[in-house]
Parts: sequence; structure tokens; C-alpha cells
Amino acid sequence: MEAADSRERQARDYLEKHRIMELLRHLTSVLLFVRPEKPREYLISQLERLRIAKETGVAFPFFLDNSNIVAMFEIMDSSNKGSISFVQYKEALKTLGLCKEDEVLKDDGHAITLEKFRNEVNKRTQEIWLAF
Repeated sequence: MEAADSRERQARDYLEKHRIMELLRHLTSVLLFVRPEKPREYLISQLERLRIAKETGVAFPFFLDNSNIVAMFEIMDSSNKGSISFVQYKEALKTLGLCKEDEVLKDDGHAITLEKFRNEVNKRTQEIWLAF
């Protein structure tokens, strides 16, 4: 029993170290957002874009472009206030696979603007892909 616990712990540590679960959550979220006709080919192309970017040093390939982020923000900001609540912000990050269930985000009491939302989505996406 102890050996099985040790193997499970090693596997969990490995996945955490390489941020594999975050990568898979993010790929799944993007896949469901884009809903390509050929999902396997889409996933392969996304991973290939990442590999090429890392090998050549070209700009990081964001998989949700600005129009996707704006559209998501506008859906949450249905009253056109120009901001969303912290709860909406946190749920959006979770939906995109950019926030762990147990992650504690600090609410500074300010509404979340499109700029802040876009910056955080891009930052967290880049962190996941750079760890890959």
C-alpha cells in the first residue's frame, strides 16, 4: 500500500512540476471555446505552434486572441458598465483553465476592467505555455 501511495505522490509531483494539468485544462477550455471541426488536428496544431515559437524565439502564440477575450468580457459585462465583478473574473479564469480550483485570488475591491482581464488572461496563458 505504501509503494502505491509513493507512486501516486510521485506522479502527482511530476504533473505539478511540469504544470501538465493546467496545460490540459487550458487546452480543453480553448477547444470548447473554439469548437473546431477537427479537434485532434486543432490540438496538434496548437502544440506545434508552441514548439515552433519556443525553438525559434518568435513571439509567444496566444491561443485566445484579443477578439475572443473581448467577446468573453462583453458577455460577462451585459450591462455595459465597462467592468465585471471579482466573482465573474475568477469564474472566467477557472472556465478558461487558468485558475486552479483551490487557488486563492485576492480581491482588491476594485471592479475588473477589460484591460485587467485581458492582461491577466494573457499572463496566465503565457505562464502555462512557458512551463510546457
